Amino acid sequence: MSAVYSVDIRIEAPVNDTEVTDRVADAVRNLFPEADPTHQQGTLVAEVHTMDGFSELLHRREILDTARSVFFDNLEEDTFAFDVKKQAAFEGRINFAVGDPSELGDIHVNVTVHEPTAEEYIDYVAPPTEDGQPVYDEET
Repeated sequence: MSAVYSVDIRIEAPVNDTEVTDRVADAVRNLFPEADPTHQQGTLVAEVHTMDGFSELLHRREILDTARSVFFDNLEEDTFAFDVKKQAAFEGRINFAVGDPSELGDIHVNVTVHEPTAEEYIDYVAPPTEDGQPVYDEET
């Protein structure tokens, strides 16, 4: 039986004058299929309650270790945040943004975990790996 997760995920993506809003919305939905972005003052904003689609992409691209590192580096109590490159998201890929934001701005994701704990949710989204393969806790 899988655990019940209660999470609030806020996604913000800047829309520049040179960009088509719908295209940026598609980029957000490529990573978070459940998202329904709304335009608010030059930024697309969406709230979702699952990272399953995002997690699937992490598994497919075999970047679970990178994701875990980014998530844990930005973990404060029950919240973690990260940025992903908008250009990669247009192509349905995840590329974590570190350092200076790209010219078009990055997609910012803020995750607040209500249940169980942020650490357990990170283990669910991006499980630890051994020899590059996900290692799942037998209890989940």
